[in-house]
Amino acid sequence: MKNLKSITTLLLLILALGCSKKPNTEDTKPKHDKMTTIQYKNLNVNGISIAYRESGNPKNPTIVLLHGFPSSSHQYRKVLSELSDEFHLIAPDYPGFGESDFPSPEDFTYTFDNIASYIEKFLELKKIDSYAIMIQDYGAPIGFRLATANPSKITAIINQNGNAYKAGLGEGWKGIEALWANRNEETEKALLFVFSKEGLKWQYTHGTRNPEHVNPDTWNLDYLRMLRPKAHKMHLDLFYDYQNNIKLYPKWQKYLRDNQPPLLIVWGKNDAFFPESGAEAFKNDVKKIDYNIYDTGHFALEEDGDDIMRKIREFMKK
Repeated sequence: MKNLKSITTLLLLILALGCSKKPNTEDTKPKHDKMTTIQYKNLNVNGISIAYRESGNPKNPTIVLLHGFPSSSHQYRKVLSELSDEFHLIAPDYPGFGESDFPSPEDFTYTFDNIASYIEKFLELKKIDSYAIMIQDYGAPIGFRLATANPSKITAIINQNGNAYKAGLGEGWKGIEALWANRNEETEKALLFVFSKEGLKWQYTHGTRNPEHVNPDTWNLDYLRMLRPKAHKMHLDLFYDYQNNIKLYPKWQKYLRDNQPPLLIVWGKNDAFFPESGAEAFKNDVKKIDYNIYDTGHFALEEDGDDIMRKIREFMKK
């Protein structure tokens, strides 16, 4: 009996020592020290409240995420969450988009020049002087205006269906080209389907391998914003002004030739507006491109986000 008590005491002592042993910090340390909290903020820029999403440590390399039509910073929700462990990410909503103020088209000039000036001022107020840009759709004319105005500030370009070449204009532009030729009630009316729920859903799902891969919150959020008074007028103004972007293509191409920014292409090849020919055209002016084409549509992040974010991480680390 005495021996049994001694053995029991010894076992209890061993267990106590085992429990008190400090864990191996190498085993318990997470792979990435993630800062996944996305902050939803606003900043007054020349009297307009610019809404923006921000995540990650500002001491890390900054990526400015520039959204397309008909979306907002919401399109970058995956990037803001998944890459915040190593990068500082900031995604503004343009005036009239997302959660930013929507001044009436009678009181605000909806052109790409004007919107870019607000985003440029936004970045100045945020004291962001060195950054990569991720561009998609409308994000391209905004981003290239920023780049040509201040080439030294741009550290890299991540391009997801952001066009800068006439060769990259697809069949989806026919209705808008008619608007450019003659803006009237008839040519405007022909484009109204784009602003319907069905038209917005098509923007997100056309060209995808499986439409069920796309979160319906995307087009439903956009549709709610399309219901605001004067929203159609605002978007038609931008459709009409897009022809001025095409006039700037030579200037943007010269910027690429002269500056040779590190360029990552992550392009959905089935985009009706900006097909793969738009991605190919960048090879004419940029010598070294990390070139990746996906079998999906206009919003490639929706269906191929995991691989695209892996590519961004690898590209930005080089």
